Amino acid sequence: MKTLKIGIASYDAMKARTMAVARGKIKPKRGEPKIWFTSMESFSKILSDKNRDLLRLIADAQPESMTELADLSGRAKSNLSRTLRTMEGYGLVRLDKKPDGKIVPHVSYEDIVLDVPIKLHEPAGV
Repeated sequence: MKTLKIGIASYDAMKARTMAVARGKIKPKRGEPKIWFTSMESFSKILSDKNRDLLRLIADAQPESMTELADLSGRAKSNLSRTLRTMEGYGLVRLDKKPDGKIVPHVSYEDIVLDVPIKLHEPAGV
């Protein structure tokens, strides 16, 4: 497994950076964050203690379905589904649908590193 680097940046800064990358004006450097949150508050909501425990459980137990994960975690399947779909949108989990219709959650990272700049700066080439 690998480490996921997460950054905090304003929506406008993220949009400007994404557009600069798409236009070829900047090339993401190795070691830069792969996932961005607009605030520490949004980061803390998605990666709360409860949700980090859920990620650990998925990584350790490797459940074969959402039903199994619900049993292991003690959380309602509907709550898990909503939480994991949000996490999937951020690239924190992958949800694979099997031919039998079961959804299997996967965690691809064993560590998450948060990159929090103190000094705001615009990406080069923006």
